[in-house]
Amino acid sequence: MGLPVPLPGRRRGASSNMRAALALLLLLAAADAMHRGKAYVRDKVCKEYRMLGKENFRTLTIIAKSRKYSNGTFEEIGHLVRDIVSLAETCCADGADPSCYDAESTALSVKSCRADSPFPAHPGTAECCAHQGLERKLCLAALRHPPQPLPRYLQPSDKELCQAFRQDPREFADRFLYEYASSYSQAPLPVLLGSTRTFLSMVSTCCISSSPTHCFLKEKLERKTLSLLTLTSNRICSRFSAYGKDKVSFSYLTSLAQKVPTASYEDLLPLAEDAAEVSSQCCDSTAEDCMQKKLLEHTTKVCTALSGRDGRIADCCQGKNLMENHFCILAMLPALAPELPEAYEPTNKELYLFELARRHPCLPDAVLAKLYDFSGKLRGECCSTKDPSACLDGKRKRIEAEVFPFLEKANQLCGLYHKLPFLEFKKRLRETLAQAEPEASPAQLEQLLEQRVSFASTCCLPDAPPLLCAAKVSSDLGEVCNKESCLLG
Repeated sequence: MGLPVPLPGRRRGASSNMRAALALLLLLAAADAMHRGKAYVRDKVCKEYRMLGKENFRTLTIIAKSRKYSNGTFEEIGHLVRDIVSLAETCCADGADPSCYDAESTALSVKSCRADSPFPAHPGTAECCAHQGLERKLCLAALRHPPQPLPRYLQPSDKELCQAFRQDPREFADRFLYEYASSYSQAPLPVLLGSTRTFLSMVSTCCISSSPTHCFLKEKLERKTLSLLTLTSNRICSRFSAYGKDKVSFSYLTSLAQKVPTASYEDLLPLAEDAAEVSSQCCDSTAEDCMQKKLLEHTTKVCTALSGRDGRIADCCQGKNLMENHFCILAMLPALAPELPEAYEPTNKELYLFELARRHPCLPDAVLAKLYDFSGKLRGECCSTKDPSACLDGKRKRIEAEVFPFLEKANQLCGLYHKLPFLEFKKRLRETLAQAEPEASPAQLEQLLEQRVSFASTCCLPDAPPLLCAAKVSSDLGEVCNKESCLLG
């Protein structure tokens, strides 16, 4: 029983299949395009269905729908995939009635609106289902789940992989595609497709090998760069999706400032802008090598510009594998706070926040991102008043009272988290909280401790999930401000 994934020539010579797959993924819109019911869309989808065949079409639909509905269950994705493939199989057959496509896509949208719909749930479904006809289809087609805050896929042992594969190769492949694509839903489609294809190829080869242990070691070594690319690009594109290009540039700028605080704004800004450009060009691209090529070019620029300024960067850049070098830089913890001259008050908000970040190297990205948003909001509010200077002066006093204490606490919390082993960190934090909150009951202290530990273990890391940590920052700010109106709230 074969895998439902094309395995042409053990990965080499697979470019034509990859291009065909990516052409389909451009149209996957498939269920989305199928909702639209336009003749030209039907013709394009049917052309791809015939070119790829039912099984490859099905495989790619699993990937596309698992990405789009990343919080859906395996069973819900399975129901959706079966209906989409059935629609294509029926309406793309030779001699199929021209009205088949529109009629079946309408039936699909009706099924989506049923109270007992087997498809992935979405809070926007009810609003879409209040519409009729094409408007309903377009509304349903636009729905997608937010990405998972952290990838949930955990690769089983080699023995467990082979047991599941031998038991039912098709079920094994389907479940892997679902789990992997939903976990890394923000990785560019070409990266995700290449990673899943080579993984399934590895399993199908090594599980029938006479020396599976040696086979897995060899194949995993070959896949290392692609595995790192998948992990890294998912992080990069998750941040790009949450922040947009300008804010991503700022995020890279402050991250580099915290890792190499002795570097100047002029040194780091071009690197931050280049990183944002990589995200902008490649996160939604279907070019096979866009992300890998641009990311490696960016890594070379970072190594060239900063190796002479920072020993840790220089160590990361010594490797021959640029993808590993990039991952090393990405995973670097903040530097120790340097001795810097007193900061002046620049008018440029990025420059101001850059100076703040490098003087507080352990401030988490989510806090700096909140400050970035607030700075833009503040400028908009005050510049529209009759006396912008008075407005800004008034806001500055509130900032000093509300925001600076929170910044110090966040910087100290993450600094402690980076410095100590986890159990020691938790012990020290418990002692600090007990001194700061002498009237709190043991239960209240434990609750506060768990909140702080949860924040630190999630949001103090270089790869902190932006949306989840933004919510945690807003929640913690509400507590700091005693539930009153907060400037950053």
